[in-house]
Amino acid sequence: MKITVVTTLPEKEWRRFVEEHPAGNIFHTPEMFQVFSRTKGHQPELWAAVGDDGHVLALLLPVQITLLSGLVSYFTTRSVAYGSVLCAPGPEGQEALAVLLRTYKRQAKGNSLFTELRNLSDLTGIQSTLQGSGFIHEGHLNFLIDIGLPVDKVWGNIHKSTRKKIKRARKKNQLEVIEVHNHSQVTTCYSMFQESYAAANVPLADRSLFEAVLDVLYPKGMAKFLLGQVEDTYVAALAALLYKDVMYGWYLGFDRAYSSYLPNDLLVWYILEWGAKNGYRIFDFGGAGKPDEDYGPRRFKAKFGGTLVNYGRNICIHAPVRLKLSQAGYQLARRFL
Repeated sequence: MKITVVTTLPEKEWRRFVEEHPAGNIFHTPEMFQVFSRTKGHQPELWAAVGDDGHVLALLLPVQITLLSGLVSYFTTRSVAYGSVLCAPGPEGQEALAVLLRTYKRQAKGNSLFTELRNLSDLTGIQSTLQGSGFIHEGHLNFLIDIGLPVDKVWGNIHKSTRKKIKRARKKNQLEVIEVHNHSQVTTCYSMFQESYAAANVPLADRSLFEAVLDVLYPKGMAKFLLGQVEDTYVAALAALLYKDVMYGWYLGFDRAYSSYLPNDLLVWYILEWGAKNGYRIFDFGGAGKPDEDYGPRRFKAKFGGTLVNYGRNICIHAPVRLKLSQAGYQLARRFL
């Protein structure tokens, strides 16, 4: 069979492939592509391998990210495939994936420092193809919480000490959870995310990302924003993405001055309970760091009783010298700024 690599697809065929594929996730959807298209500093790309009949055999959707403009962008631009790759089952799909990745590497070289595939499912079966195409595997952890259970079972799987704290906080009834539905509230959510990311010295995407999610995903029931409020003050925010029977814990932020109210714990439990009651099967906690690093958010996420998995990431470096210079500069910036 002849395999052709294309950079556009009929939306109907694109959507069919993602919806029918067992590993298809929200980051593979046309809707998420639209979101990134509307986001400042983000340029999504579509790469697909198709057969003679026009059906998709492999799919790659990297997003080129440039958070700094000018000459600095040459040392900071990277590409991230947030949902990793998809390929049809069997040898034909893997052959198509290999052709796709080889073509992508030839044409993408020089545009980004590297391309990172963030694996949201177990890709052991295609690792030989990925690594043979120059995408080296690195360990990266995540927690998956089974919410396809009765609510009391989901509650019972949370660590006992955390359940006690949540019960005490709910009994005090000091935190009100509000569901977000307008741009003004999204702006408030963004300020919460900014505070948490600044405290961790990690760059945050532009606000336009969250505004695009509200405009594109929210009307289709593919996103949910929550705000935690104490009296007249917003103190925490959570953003989740929804697709098929999976909820993705995407962003979480809070005002540290209100940590005694346990806003993060309460918002996470709220979304878990809502998901369990509304037919969702899995809550994907959005990453738990590298296995060999002491990662604070991992300790927080572990409290909710999920299964720790190591699907990892696959990375292809396009510009090794520039990447080393970039990494050195980033570490200096984190240290001094």
